[in-house]
Amino acid sequence: MGLDKILSIGGKPGLFRLLTQTRTGFVAESLLDGKKVTVGLRSNVSVLSEIAIYTLEEEVPLRQVFLNIQTKEKGGRTSVGHKDEKIKLEEYFFEVLPDYDEDRVYASDIKKVVQWYNILLDNDITDFSEEKDDSPSADSEE
Repeated sequence: MGLDKILSIGGKPGLFRLLTQTRTGFVAESLLDGKKVTVGLRSNVSVLSEIAIYTLEEEVPLRQVFLNIQTKEKGGRTSVGHKDEKIKLEEYFFEVLPDYDEDRVYASDIKKVVQWYNILLDNDITDFSEEKDDSPSADSEE
């Protein structure tokens, strides 16, 4: 399962797996406790595949940050917890993404990235590679 089916819902802890869409929103399942929730269209929802982290040069997709963490931790959990001190989280993130923009990436953002990575790992969602696009590419036209 890719990050395009994993959601962050404003006001609700953890991450959610998109199950189905309805006329008024969608149904999602918590990756923390497996409970199903109905979410309206007015809720603040972010799809993990659409999130990027600011660097000094560009915006780096969250999937790339997760790949960097996965490489650093050799596929295991993060060496820092999301409740660790701000300075410790910033030092860790600097190792994972050396050119991140310290003015636009807050400690709260780093906490979320660390927490989300560990939640995904706990749920065996570890394929952070670029998803394959099924549509034909421009290169294949003759």
